[in-house]
Order: sequence, then C-alpha cells, then structure tokens
Amino acid sequence: MVFMVFCATAINYVDRANLGVAAPYIAKDLNLSPEATGALLGAFFWTYAAFQLPSGWFIDRVGARTAYAVAVVWWSLFTAATALARGFGSLFGARLMLGIGEAPAYPTNAKVVSEWFPRRERAFATSIFDSGNRVGTALSLPIVSAIIGQFGWRMSFVITGALGFVWLAFWLWIYRSPAQHPWITPQEHAYIESDQTVSPQAGGVKIRWRDLFRYRIIWGMMLGFFCLNFVIYFFSTWFPSYLIQARGFDLKKMGLIGMIPALVAVFGGYLGGYVSDRLVRSGMRLSLARKIPLVGGMFMSSSIGLTVLVESDTAAIALMSLSYASLSFAAASIWALPADVAPSRDYVGSIGGIQNFASNLAGVCITTFIGVMLARTGGFVVPLVVAGCFSLLGAFSYLVIVPEIKPIEPK
Repeated sequence: MVFMVFCATAINYVDRANLGVAAPYIAKDLNLSPEATGALLGAFFWTYAAFQLPSGWFIDRVGARTAYAVAVVWWSLFTAATALARGFGSLFGARLMLGIGEAPAYPTNAKVVSEWFPRRERAFATSIFDSGNRVGTALSLPIVSAIIGQFGWRMSFVITGALGFVWLAFWLWIYRSPAQHPWITPQEHAYIESDQTVSPQAGGVKIRWRDLFRYRIIWGMMLGFFCLNFVIYFFSTWFPSYLIQARGFDLKKMGLIGMIPALVAVFGGYLGGYVSDRLVRSGMRLSLARKIPLVGGMFMSSSIGLTVLVESDTAAIALMSLSYASLSFAAASIWALPADVAPSRDYVGSIGGIQNFASNLAGVCITTFIGVMLARTGGFVVPLVVAGCFSLLGAFSYLVIVPEIKPIEPK
C-alpha cells in the first residue's frame, strides 16, 4: 500500500515539476518574461493550496480509494492538456486546473498510512511515500530533458500525463482499507490496531471542521510546514533555471548533475523516518521523538543560503544536497503529525489538508518572489538567502510554537 502511494507521489511530482524543467524553453518559444515565468510556476500553487481544505474534508468522507482515483484522473488529463497551450493565458489556466487535481494527494497519503500502519511505524512509512516527492523531482530532470531534446517541450507533457492512467489501473485493483481487504489476515489487522493513539472511528469525539483552527498545534504545524515548503519548492520550480542561468549548465549537464540533490534527499527522508520511529520504539515521548528530526532537519536545511558564498559548482551542489536532504529528514515527521494529533482517523485527512494548505501558499510566494528578484537583480542571491532564513523560522516554529504532540481534545 505504501509503495502504491509512493508511486503516485512520484508521478505527481513529475507532472508538476516538468514545467520547471521546460520553463527556459517555453519562455523562449512563447517569448515570456521572468515575471511571467514566475507567475506560471506559481499558478499551480494557487489552486493546489486553496483546494487542500475541501480535499481533506472530501477524503475523510469518501475514503482514500475513491479520492485518489478522482485526483489522478483529473491531474493526468490537465498535465497532458498543457501541450495544447498557445500562450501565457492557456498555460496559466492549465496549471490552475492541475493544482486542483493534485490537491488530494498528500492528505490521502497520510490517510493511507494512518489506516495501514501502527504509530511506531508511521514516520518511516511516511518517509517512503514522501520520497516519491524527491524521486519524481529527480526523474523529471533527465526524463523531461531527454523528451524535450528529442520531441520538444509539448510532448513532454503528453508522455508524463499518461503515467497516471497506468498507475490508476493498479490502484483500483489493489487498494482497500485493512478491514475490507481480502488479502489481510486477522493477525495482521490486529497488529495494525495494536499501537493506535486513537480509535479507528470517531465514536464520541466530535470536533467541527472549522474548530480545528482553534488549536495552537494546528497553527504551529501550518507555519512550520509553510517554511519547509518555501525552501523545498525551489527545487521543483526554479532549480533547473538556477543551474542554467547562475551556474551555466547545458541541458545534458542539468539533467545529470541536477538530479543529485533530489537523490540524496531520498535517503535523508528515509533516515528521518527511521530515526523518529526508532525514538518512539525506544520509549521516548512521542512529542520529543517527532521534534528532534523536525527541528534538527529544518535547522540544517538553512545551508541553502550558503550557496551564494561558493564559486565551485561542486560545493554548490553539495550544499543544495545537504539542504534538500535535511528538509526530507524533517518532512517524514511532518506528515506523521496529522495521524499523531487527530482525535480519530476521521480527522486525519482534514488536518493533513489544513497543514498542506498553509504549506503550499509557500509555493505561490517563492515562485513569484524569485521571478521578481530575477527581473530586478538578475540573480538568485537574495532568494537563496531568504530561503535559508525561512528554514530557521521553521525550526523555531516546531520547537516553540508547536506544543506537546498528542491527540487534540474537544474544547
């Protein structure tokens, strides 16, 4: 089950990151300015962020199986439709629609992990599906670059859009909840339920959706995740342009060297999930076991700001890799939090959608901010320094603003 959502996440990120790879060629073909390119890269995040809130509610009502099927069909269609764009307006519209389709993905991933894994295994399971983020981002560089080099940028959207329909056939065949799955044994089901912080059903616990915003822990999670995504979305949007414009990479070198930070980040995520779960199994309080990788990972990710001080491409890629891996180290615990703090599984999708809503406002901010800075300063110095500062703010949020991590109680 976790492999299925890993694959979906990888496809999700290939489909959203392909514009970042193709952006220099689309801008040249359609005569787009840096501001217009930044607006296009940020368009996805407007609807992706806005639809996190209804997506979380929708997932908790219809279940993971149906929610993911609807989402994948939607985003695959509009990925392929991007190839039909003839100017800024049609490209912008296609990216807005793509954001709507991809919105349910991560809250659904959190829902799947909460259903299929006991608490002591959730962070590592989360690191597996979340590594699809890095794998998709890494694969988008060589795959999309190769397709563009051979067939042009339009065909890259058609081919990547088709991947979702292949995944969908396997998903509808394989996925059921543990209680309904014919392959699971009673012993396996009992193991999954053996270490839950809350009961599978809401029971007597009732909290109105809007009242979730009354909890300090929700706001701390929102701010911390915003800071993480402010940095991490640099890698799936402007990073290819940074390699070409600031470091002088050609298409081939970008496709090969540019994937290194994302590949290193895959292992950073696995390590973060392993460390968090290992601390839980050792008997450490859940709150401390989650905060150690959260705060440590966010602090180390500020290394992205140091890239402005180095002239060597090797040193720059090393610092970028350290930053991306540190973000992934923290992200495994971030996506374990919705199940950790939810009063029941009926709220996991909603809480995941709320924190993901805030986090993806960062996508709008950083893409637009970098486009404006490029137009005004001609370089990436200011954006990278600002990204490093947001990493430190994220560490502060998880350390200070987020209180003890435990299931919230009705007020």
